[in-house]
Amino acid sequence: MFKFIGVIAGFLLFGFFGSILGYIVGAIIDRARALGAGGMNPLTNALRQGVFLETVFLLMGKLAKADGQISQIEIDHVEQFIQKLGMTTDHRTQAIRWFNKGADPAFEIEPTCKRFMSICGQTRDLKQVLLVYLIVIALADGHFHPVEEALLTEVARYLGYDQAAFKQLMDMVLNQSRFGSQQTNPAEALDDAYKALGVTKENTDQEIKRAYRKLMSQYHPDKLMGQGMPEDMIAVATEQAKEIQLAYDLIKKNRNI
Repeated sequence: MFKFIGVIAGFLLFGFFGSILGYIVGAIIDRARALGAGGMNPLTNALRQGVFLETVFLLMGKLAKADGQISQIEIDHVEQFIQKLGMTTDHRTQAIRWFNKGADPAFEIEPTCKRFMSICGQTRDLKQVLLVYLIVIALADGHFHPVEEALLTEVARYLGYDQAAFKQLMDMVLNQSRFGSQQTNPAEALDDAYKALGVTKENTDQEIKRAYRKLMSQYHPDKLMGQGMPEDMIAVATEQAKEIQLAYDLIKKNRNI
């Protein structure tokens, strides 16, 4: 709106070149107003993407070394993760550098978590997706060690999660991962499906629908990218959304929703 006002005012005061100047000034004002109303500054978005990736790989390294040694399974998982992201050779080198830095016994997580919060902390979904990734990574070797749980609890605290909220999130992710595997017992599969959505059999159909829609909204690609999620990582979030969809479909079938 202001760029058009600027064109008219500039032309009336200074002629043709004044209209050009007025357009530029007006466009700047329009952009500033859009950002103030919640628009996304591309520079801020790029910064969030960089910080998100760096935080993921630093904390992946810390988690892998949390039990004292990095297993071959964990190394393979990191490689698969990098391949899934479709990283270039240079980006892969940087990611491994971050991973090794995080695995250094001298590495402290507090500065990394605080930097993440200062850049990405305004968006709840990015915080939750980061924690979900780290929980999945901790499960890569098939075991969830107490030292890994303690480290994740500490990370969650820096991200603003109290113990109860993190425990609920962790239970949901554990059951989403379990639900994605082959189930032989229908009753166990249904129990896992409820837990994957963070609900119970006692919840109403409407409450279950709300929980499902909330989770799917948190993993929506456009929403995550708008908040600063690196585009390459959207595929990983989409996989988690598929597990949630499978869980909800089973519940719907069982309850005739």
